[in-house]
Amino acid sequence: MNRNDEAWNELFEQYDILNEIDRYGVFEITAKQIKAVREPRLMTKFDHTSNLPKLFADNKLSILPISRGNYIISHFNTYHDFEPDNSSIIQASLPSNIQSLDYREIKSETLALNCAIASGIIADFTKDENLIPTVSGRMSSGKFDFYIENINTNKKQHINVINSQIEIDAAYEGLKYLTLFEAKNDLSDDFLVRQLYYPYRTWGNKITKDIKTIFLIYSNGIYRMYEYAFETPYEYNSLALVKQQKYSIEDTRINICDIQSIVNNVKIVDDPQIPFPQANRFERIINLCELLNNQDMDRNSVTENYDFDVRQTNYYTDAARYLGLLEKNRRNEMLVYSLSPLGKRILKMDYKQRQLAFCKQILSHKIFKDVLQLYLLRGKLPERNDIVWLMKQTNLYNIQSDETYFRRASTIKSWMEWIVGLVNE
Repeated sequence: MNRNDEAWNELFEQYDILNEIDRYGVFEITAKQIKAVREPRLMTKFDHTSNLPKLFADNKLSILPISRGNYIISHFNTYHDFEPDNSSIIQASLPSNIQSLDYREIKSETLALNCAIASGIIADFTKDENLIPTVSGRMSSGKFDFYIENINTNKKQHINVINSQIEIDAAYEGLKYLTLFEAKNDLSDDFLVRQLYYPYRTWGNKITKDIKTIFLIYSNGIYRMYEYAFETPYEYNSLALVKQQKYSIEDTRINICDIQSIVNNVKIVDDPQIPFPQANRFERIINLCELLNNQDMDRNSVTENYDFDVRQTNYYTDAARYLGLLEKNRRNEMLVYSLSPLGKRILKMDYKQRQLAFCKQILSHKIFKDVLQLYLLRGKLPERNDIVWLMKQTNLYNIQSDETYFRRASTIKSWMEWIVGLVNE
């Protein structure tokens, strides 16, 4: 258990929260009560379902703020899965007169937003003109009420919000709309709808223009834009995707000859005595490296600050270590992850060279090179049975059962799909 788990266990026992929810449907708790065990800001910030404390996850519970010092806990449906994004990448560019923004050094959501507005990405996506940055930061929600789905009863619960604190990463007002942004620099499977809904309701009560809500994710040189609309303003769960698009300020053109050149020239290394990768989404390994490029983190910090549970933290950090991108050291009786010198060099490269450098690290391991060569020969990715056969011909570290072979083959196939998916001309 992490620190949040322990603190919430104490609160659930002290206030008999589970029985109170069974009896009354909800439980209201104050910031003062929470602060008696741990800082409320840390105890109530769950951006993804994976961040929920074990008691919440096991009992299908969520927490929502209803005022500046009060929260409500129940079986709320508060999260939304990101839709798959198969859109092509639209090329953008910064104006030639801009010298203070470096698109290769974007380490915060604020810088990502600044580059997105300066390069015209936001204007293109919103289809609005004369965009002016307006409100941002922390502010009061004012008063509004809404209905939210209860997972247990399949009914809608009525919630009143009075002057809760909200935070807006950026807002741009144009001729037609006020567009509110939630910006992240971490890839995730889902997000907390409240991050869009509370600002949407707050400003919907203040102005007459239509309001757009957009989620922006910046990682690995790509701006992922998701526009959502609340089809019924008074219903939290009426969220629907309007459109999505990817953009980049960097040159993203990669062809099959670039990949073939790596296959022909890469030097094979011995597999390290690190668990063979079980981390299917390679773009999230890159994203993890980006986060650790800003600061070293212990295991709990990675889990608490990213869309990972404890097991996924182990899988993805081990996968990055397997490729030589991360290092694990013990400091003050704590395991700490840091970006390796190789990882730092790769992250400083431009988009194309960065992707090809990641490919080289993957293909320097014989099994991955063998599988990709088979793909290039056949013109399609091998089936999992073929991959397992190739794995058994290779001296892989600590893989013994057929079940483990098949699980690890899934990662190999996914990484090959990532490499092949880089080719866009």
